[in-house]
Amino acid sequence: MTRFINSGKENIMEKYESKVFQHGTLGMLVPGLFNGTMTIEDLLKHGDWGIGTASGLDGEMIVLDHTPYLAQSNGEIRVLKAEEKVPFATVHFEQIKDKFTARNLTKKELEEHILKTYPYKNVFFAVKIVGKFSAVKTRVVEKQTRPYKPLLAVANEQAVFEKSDVSGTVIGYFAPKMFQGMAAPGFHLHFLADDKSIGGHLLNFDVSEATVYLQPFTTIDQHLPLDNQEFLDKDLDIADMHDQIKKAEG
Repeated sequence: MTRFINSGKENIMEKYESKVFQHGTLGMLVPGLFNGTMTIEDLLKHGDWGIGTASGLDGEMIVLDHTPYLAQSNGEIRVLKAEEKVPFATVHFEQIKDKFTARNLTKKELEEHILKTYPYKNVFFAVKIVGKFSAVKTRVVEKQTRPYKPLLAVANEQAVFEKSDVSGTVIGYFAPKMFQGMAAPGFHLHFLADDKSIGGHLLNFDVSEATVYLQPFTTIDQHLPLDNQEFLDKDLDIADMHDQIKKAEG
């Protein structure tokens, strides 16, 4: 059975330009910098697809075609308002470079195929997967209140959701190991079902049939909240930051 059908594949980067925008860093969340520092309105000026979390580490954000959905720990999905804020988010304007059809694959098999087939192991790139999934497993963190706990402690209290035979969209990014701290190395993917029955940070999935879109970035626009005194004062030299990110985002 054919499991991959490649189309539009062009590995030469000549004359290709694409930019990703990120507000905050994943490393900033590790010690508990959860307060929102950029509004949704301002964030969407920099991209209409992406992922993130809301102020207070409230849920898992999935931005699909300019609509900022938030998967909440109670299982509900809502649309974020323009004035709401995020402490951490990554967005981009869509400029697909590669796509292929995938059938009957696990999450691990699909990720391995991407890295084996495309020369992007040292490239920050976006992943979008649209189609049918035989199984999906997500997690959603619960909104926090002050005093904030470290990220790892919060992640250990996450709500987990599972659903079989669901259609939806995966959106997220691959970050090479050299971007550790700015982002989580490897694939960081969020999911939203077409019927809004399940969403969140993807822990696992099995693809029935879907189209996979890839967008490598030549430019990374990293934005920091210089108007936030808590960020400026916080000691972010965390010796075990990498290990904490791996455990929290795994």
